[in-house]
Amino acid sequence: MALLYGNAVVGQSGGPTTAINATLAGVIYGAMNCDCIGKIYGMRNGVEGLLEERLIELNSIFEGCEDKLESLKRTPAAALGSCRKKLPSPDKSDYEKTFDKLIKIFEKYDIRYFFYIGGNDSMDTVAKLSEYTKSCGYEMRIIGVPKTIDNDLKGTDHTPGFGSAAKFISVVMQEIIKDTQVYTIPAVTVVEIMGRDAGWLTASAALGRLVSGEAPDLVYLPEREFDIDEFIDDIKEILKTKPNVVVAVSEGIVCKGGQYIGDSTQGRGVDAFGHKALSGTAKGLEMIVKERVGCKVRSVELNLPQRCGAHIASECDISESFGVGRAAVMAAEQGVSREMMVIIRNNDAGEPYSSVFGHMDIELIANKTKFVPAHYINERGNNVTDECLEYILPLISGECYPAYKNGLPQFFTFDKN
Repeated sequence: MALLYGNAVVGQSGGPTTAINATLAGVIYGAMNCDCIGKIYGMRNGVEGLLEERLIELNSIFEGCEDKLESLKRTPAAALGSCRKKLPSPDKSDYEKTFDKLIKIFEKYDIRYFFYIGGNDSMDTVAKLSEYTKSCGYEMRIIGVPKTIDNDLKGTDHTPGFGSAAKFISVVMQEIIKDTQVYTIPAVTVVEIMGRDAGWLTASAALGRLVSGEAPDLVYLPEREFDIDEFIDDIKEILKTKPNVVVAVSEGIVCKGGQYIGDSTQGRGVDAFGHKALSGTAKGLEMIVKERVGCKVRSVELNLPQRCGAHIASECDISESFGVGRAAVMAAEQGVSREMMVIIRNNDAGEPYSSVFGHMDIELIANKTKFVPAHYINERGNNVTDECLEYILPLISGECYPAYKNGLPQFFTFDKN
């Protein structure tokens, strides 16, 4: 494979996570140590900013500044800014105009390496750009770098960002359970966790079962149709033996007929990729339990903190996130293009958890979803199996704290550098 010389551009897209900046730091580190890459540019707000030429030159910020890279690694959210822009398909009228503009920008800045850090919708962007550059003959290497707390990308054992979100959820759930145990008054606490189509995050709420022996009494994932009558029966049965019931639910649980529980509490809009906005699931279940059981009920929506809790990030997650970003540059330098990086779990019996990085054809990943498999969910559909928890547990291991000053974390921002 002939060496390809030129500049690189990196962007972040989709929902932010605790670990997406660690991946960005890995890409920056890898690019600054790659002889084939001159300058590395950062897209402000992903491909949306790229189309507007809102680029920031990263070498001048990070060269010789390992402390800044380390700070970036431990900073939550997307430091370059994100977007949810959907690039047009070949059948759209603005297709040629949009992609011709991107090629002109690549030529102007001599960009030959493109790294896009994101989830499922971001891989759609990588796939479309890969196809267009191939058809028009513009030589460049395009790599998708995985990111999503939802852990729903095909091809990779797990996604950067998931481990830290799972750690936050499992820790908060332990604290909620302790709080609910102080009274003898019958009560139900319903905790809503992110997860539109895949229930990996909600499954992580039960990790305490393997560690402390304490976990939610009921766990409901979107992979199973939600039955309200069975849910109420489960609540009543548990209340016969204990006064407090804790329930973990995915925001995306759906009743028979395809209706989201949250639809009963408020209207929903959709984003550029046609995804319905979800929330209000726990509140909807709170109203149902109050009406049909009659006990004290509280709903808790974990909301944004589950994806930005850098104060309790998983060391395993941050380390792998940085590593997969660095590996993306090394793969591109070696000629890999139009692929997404993946994490491969070593499954040697009796050995501690470890992983390596690989890559896979983007066409096998984009616009597909990795669901929680059936054998990870119990027969009644109201909890997860120990096998599921054993898969997740290593990913939350270790702590990776940001630097603190006067009791508060110190985070990196490009606006101050």
